[in-house]
Amino acid sequence: MRDAGVMTDESRPFHKPTKFSGGKFESFHGADDPAEVSRVAHETAAALLERVRRHPDPEVVSRLVSYTDENGIDAIAELWSHAGPHSLPGALWRIYLLRLAIREDPHAASLQYQRGVDIMQSIDPVVAGAEAPTGPTEIIELADRILRGVFEGDFSVALDRAAAFCRVSAAGCTNLADDAEATEPERATVLTRRALRFSQFAGELASAASLWRGDSLD
Repeated sequence: MRDAGVMTDESRPFHKPTKFSGGKFESFHGADDPAEVSRVAHETAAALLERVRRHPDPEVVSRLVSYTDENGIDAIAELWSHAGPHSLPGALWRIYLLRLAIREDPHAASLQYQRGVDIMQSIDPVVAGAEAPTGPTEIIELADRILRGVFEGDFSVALDRAAAFCRVSAAGCTNLADDAEATEPERATVLTRRALRFSQFAGELASAASLWRGDSLD
């Protein structure tokens, strides 16, 4: 990654975006041990974040936010997907993965999120910051704002917002799974699995935010 504005893969001059399915979100596995994270993952994540945050050119930030829309997830996955959850590359990977999952199926994402908002009695919907009521357009805008905040604002706030989004979505998925259990058991199983993954991501992102505030996220 030579330029913070463009993530390149010179071996593939033309690369169609990788089709992303909801199943990839549920089945994603990162490394369990941060010691397994490669030197390249840490160096590229740190260099990218430092360079862009030091000079947050709006055009560069926009390209980074929309990078996977045009280039797919492969290049980012190769760099960061095996990083431990409590590391900088691991946190960046999880936020990119969340955004991609939302954009792949914004109708389902907004339904799950709005259901969570409807049943939760916590500050999480406020922290996440989606427009209410939250439809497909609003959920896509939220995903973009969270990722943009990684490069432009307080990084720990972006992580906290992503964690709050995951907690709300987990609650929504669980509630929708309960509704579907009697008549659509397969859908209920999918939603339950998704709720567990959202809950896992929520904890990991919240921990990453705390580590960043303590200058311990490497």
